[in-house]
Amino acid sequence: MEKLIDQISHVLADGFAAAGYDPALGKAVVSNRPDLCEYQCNGAMAGAKQYHKAPFMIAQAVVDAIGPNPMFSKMEMVRPGFINLDLSPAFLAQRLTELEADPLRGVEQAKEPLTIVVDYGGPNVAKPLHVGHLRSAIIGESIKRTCRFLGHKVIGDVHLGDWGLQMGQIITELHQRQPDLPYFDPDFEGEYPEEPPFTISDLEQIYPAASARCKVDEEYRKAAQNATWELQSGRRGYRALWKHIVNVSVADLKANYHKLNVDFDLWYGESDAQPYIPSMVEEMKAKGYAYLSEGALVVDVQEESDTREVPPCLILKSDGAAQYETTDLATIVQRQQDFHPDRMIYLADKRQELHYVRVFRCAYKTGLLDKDKCSLEYVGFGTMNGKDGRPFKTREGGVLRLESLIQSVVDAVYEKVMSNGGVSEEEGQEIARKVAIAAIKYGDLSNQPYKDYIFDIDKFTAFEGNTGPYIMYTMVRIKSILAKYAAAYPDAQAGEMIDPASKSETDLALTLCRFNEAVYEAYDQKAPNRLCRYIYDLTGALNQFYVEHNIMKEPDAARQAGYIALIKLVLHVLETAIDLLGFSAPDRM
Repeated sequence: MEKLIDQISHVLADGFAAAGYDPALGKAVVSNRPDLCEYQCNGAMAGAKQYHKAPFMIAQAVVDAIGPNPMFSKMEMVRPGFINLDLSPAFLAQRLTELEADPLRGVEQAKEPLTIVVDYGGPNVAKPLHVGHLRSAIIGESIKRTCRFLGHKVIGDVHLGDWGLQMGQIITELHQRQPDLPYFDPDFEGEYPEEPPFTISDLEQIYPAASARCKVDEEYRKAAQNATWELQSGRRGYRALWKHIVNVSVADLKANYHKLNVDFDLWYGESDAQPYIPSMVEEMKAKGYAYLSEGALVVDVQEESDTREVPPCLILKSDGAAQYETTDLATIVQRQQDFHPDRMIYLADKRQELHYVRVFRCAYKTGLLDKDKCSLEYVGFGTMNGKDGRPFKTREGGVLRLESLIQSVVDAVYEKVMSNGGVSEEEGQEIARKVAIAAIKYGDLSNQPYKDYIFDIDKFTAFEGNTGPYIMYTMVRIKSILAKYAAAYPDAQAGEMIDPASKSETDLALTLCRFNEAVYEAYDQKAPNRLCRYIYDLTGALNQFYVEHNIMKEPDAARQAGYIALIKLVLHVLETAIDLLGFSAPDRM
């Protein structure tokens, strides 16, 4: 379905053309004076200089050329040259009927679907998810869902950190704790145990201990570096241990991401890109892009237009070790071979922007990627901070585990739900879980991705204001009214959309008609906050409608049925919108 504002603009453009003026002047905008009109066109003001005419003369000529149109209840010229427009109630009712019949609620599928890889998540194995992983996960999930909703083929890749020094550190520490394990015996030729010699809890204790010791024990650090080298060189026992580490970690990561309604199509890691590195490096050398600088292999990515220094992209260290840049470049090669994507979207902390600038430039410059065939796009996000304005920490000053954050929000919501009474403990927990995820996700996604924000549990779990629980409460209220209506009128036929007859009805109808615009904005700008803003506007319009209309006491049966059809459409649109954000609403609260 065409965007409403584009549909209005096409009528205006035809009017400008019929009056002898440039049709490009016929652009509609939402009125900045809603007390005067719903939409307006300022094209005559812009055309006055071009045609050496008073703008009111141009505007009146356009209004006359368009003439009576069933789309509008009002079209008038207002001096000095504005065209003010109101949509007709009949047109709005018809458009709402079309929205209700369309499962995509007016969103058109892409005429030429793209293949898009969304790289988000980025956790390291053997380490628990913490609050720093939150934004990548939920912003990336929403971008993935929005791209998919528009009909594109989307591949979500968690891109695990599973190949660096932390692997050697874990192996070294495990060797000291359990030296008799067969993985450390170079002469062992049998089958290694299927069961890992550790749990995720063990790993979460082993890795910090090993990392801390590396900082103070030079001999231990060298042992860890050597273990990393042996692992990457293919030592059989270390490879078997590494597989255990990855499998145990991924199982735990999946469980925790599941709590956030986040899932990935691929659970690839840096290790999956390793086979592509040797040939990639040789090609960079052969083409003359890569050269030695102080023993390291680098590619220059500085451009003439840069106003700051952009360091070379480091391909191999002086000891031949690959870096994050190397792995990311090899991953681009892998994705090209496997999926032939048209776009690759990367979610990462905004402090990593320079890293991605270098990687993207290197990929294009060296020919790993054709810029005309595939775009590399970076979505940098700010930090989630505590009330002190600093990155969120535990009371003891440590990094808070993500599952602990989720549970604290669930507990806060559960307490509020149970205080209202009327639900069992089991149902209360289920309601609290859904509302808590809405509180966390909406609280985060309603901010611009690039900006830092304050995580305030009291604010985020409030049942009023621009919060997830407020959205949930609004949806539950709709469900409650629909249930009461069905119980009171079990034989009632499905109502038809009625012509809006009041300002609140009209405002609600207009807001419903703008859903596809919000989806397109969220997609184009890779900004889920555009959807959040729309959701809040829609719930606000609905609640204003409630102020003016008591649906269950409406004496006119046809109008009452029309109101039911209207709020049912609101519910459907909200359900679609929050699904794009990655959460769902309970049936009651």
